Amino acid sequence: MEDNSRPQFRLSRLVRTSSSEIYVIWDGDSRVGQVHLHYAHDVIHAAVLLEVDLTTSEEEDLLELIDEDIVSSYMPSFEREDFLVSMFRAEEISSFSYASTDLDDFGEEDEDEED
Repeated sequence: MEDNSRPQFRLSRLVRTSSSEIYVIWDGDSRVGQVHLHYAHDVIHAAVLLEVDLTTSEEEDLLELIDEDIVSSYMPSFEREDFLVSMFRAEEISSFSYASTDLDDFGEEDEDEED
């Protein structure tokens, strides 16, 4: 029998550059946090910013997902001593952008035009 009480994490990429990536961490429809990855030659630095409390087992599951889904494509599994992770408890208190349109508003104009 499957344990549905455990988080089913998934990662959604926000940003990718030649030397870094940022992913939102989801558990179903709930945002759990973000992971910021920085690639520095043979070393990968990860900052995991958690917005919710996780058990040690859940943290391990999340790190395994990050490793399998992202890090393994960049670094062979036998070099794990070069994958450095710092975990933080974080809270988003605000968001700012110079964009002339709020990102949440994308798509609303299209719906208005169809009416």
